This record gives sequence, structure tokens and C-alpha cells, in this order.
Amino acid sequence: MSTLPGQIADLLASAPFWVAVLRIATPLVLGTLGVLLCERAGVLNLGIEGIMVAGAFGGWLAVYQGAPLWGGVLAAAVVGMAFGLLHGWLTVKLALSQHVSGLGITLLATSLASYAYRVSFPKVESPPTITPFQPMSWLPVPVLSEQTPLTLLALLLVPAVGWLLLRTPLGLALRMVGENPSAAEGQGLSVARLRIGAVVAGSALMGVAGAFLTLAAFDAFYFNMVNGRGWVCVALVVFASWRPGKALLGALLFAFFDALQLRLQQADGSGGEAAFHLPYQLYLMLPYAMAIVALVVVARRAAYPQALMKPHRKGER
Repeated sequence: MSTLPGQIADLLASAPFWVAVLRIATPLVLGTLGVLLCERAGVLNLGIEGIMVAGAFGGWLAVYQGAPLWGGVLAAAVVGMAFGLLHGWLTVKLALSQHVSGLGITLLATSLASYAYRVSFPKVESPPTITPFQPMSWLPVPVLSEQTPLTLLALLLVPAVGWLLLRTPLGLALRMVGENPSAAEGQGLSVARLRIGAVVAGSALMGVAGAFLTLAAFDAFYFNMVNGRGWVCVALVVFASWRPGKALLGALLFAFFDALQLRLQQADGSGGEAAFHLPYQLYLMLPYAMAIVALVVVARRAAYPQALMKPHRKGER
């Protein structure tokens, strides 16, 4: 009779399990990097959930209408940028509540995607499909060769964003407006432009994170397909202490427990000797419970940007 530790050990030795982990982690990596860029500049973007939904729909619709797959990725990024620009204008220029604006963006983007879908396909019962990205079988790297190019893009963006933030004058300026915007303004920098630029760029990554679901993970657009991933990304930024490398680690950790609970559900549902006959809700809560535990452990020591969620008016001290 197989025990739970034995099943987990078998999974850890299984390449398909790690393929699933990396696939689940991809939209989390992209979304977390997007949130990280926004918050490093001092702006909380709770619009990520809606932006991911709109990006998923926008990218899929562009490909369905004849655009190439990378054209769909670009369309998703543009959709994200548009909502990011709106959020930046409301929170930076008008100094409105970042919480309220972000939640409003989520509701607006989700509703617009739903409306556009129903207008575009009024008589369709099941979502039309496209030909999604295919695995990179030409890549001689185990596990990674079973992923799509968007996963490779997400992994490459981690060091790229880290280099941008920690090794370039632009990154220094972004971190300065997130820590001490008055000091940045004293150096002749435009706090508003830098913050809005960071929100627009971060929102573009959020849109691409949503597009991964329709252009790589699946081949169609479904309602509720984002399923809270945006909120997970917001939590992962805190877990990562606003550092891209730790953000990747957090996304992989969450994806590990998510893939684990799926495999355990399958084993339990098979009805064999290895079944534990636990309610499936217990399996579903596993990755979220572990995320809460990780946040409790890490959050107290996290050094958050000092000007996060604090509006800045030009000339104000």
C-alpha cells in the first residue's frame, strides 16, 4: 500500500510533475513581475486580476481574428498598458485611492472582456479554439523543452527586471520614487512620469500573464479562467520582499503545491489502495494555506517601499 510520503517521493522523481509546476508558475511569474514594477515605484495595482482577464481575452481574440501568436501577445500587452495608463492617471495624477482605483480597474476590465466576448460571439455555446503555442521540443533542456516560448520569456524576464531595477539609472530612479519621491523630485526627476511609466510597463506584463492562459496553457477563452491568480501575484510580491529572484522562487513554490494537490486529488479519486478519501476542498486549499504560512513567516521582515500607496504632489515636502 502506497503511503502519502511515498507518493510525494514518486512525484518528485517524475519529470511530468515538474513540467506541470513550471507551466503553472509561468503566469504567476509574469504577473508578479508586473506587480513588483508597480510597487517598486510606489503604486499598488489591485487591477491585476481584471487586467489578466482582459489580456487573456484580447490576446486570444487577436489570434482568432488572424494575428500571429506573438501578435496576440503584443495585443495582450497593449490591453494591459491601456488599463495601466488609466490606473496611473487616477492614482498618480488625480491622487485617488490606489485600493479603490485598482478594484475598479478589475471590475471594469473583467466586465469589458465579458461584454466583448458576448458581443463577438452571441450565438456560440462553446468557446471557439485557436492553435496555441507549441512546446519547444527543439530545446535540449529537460522539462524546459516541454514548455512553450512564453515560459522561456517569463524566466528570462526575471534577471532582466532584476538588472533593470538594481543596475541601471532608470531602476535607481524607479526605486527612488518608491522610497522617497521628494528626494527624486529634488534631483530633477518627474515622479509622475516615472510612476505612470512603471504602472504601464507592469500592467503590460500582467496582460501577457493573462495571454499565457489562452495562447499557451489552453486554446480558448473561458470565464473565470484567471481564477484568483492575480491576487496570488500580489501576495507573492510581499513574499519576495520586492525582489525579482525571490518572486520566481515564490511562484515556483506556489506552483509546486498547486501541482501537488492536483496529483493527490487524482490519486484519491482513483479509488485504489492509495486513496485517502479526503474532501477535494482540502486538496484545493493546500497551495493557498501554504502561501498564507509563507506570508506569515516572511512578511514581518519584508522591507516594503516606504512611499508605497502614498500619493505625491509636485513641490510637496
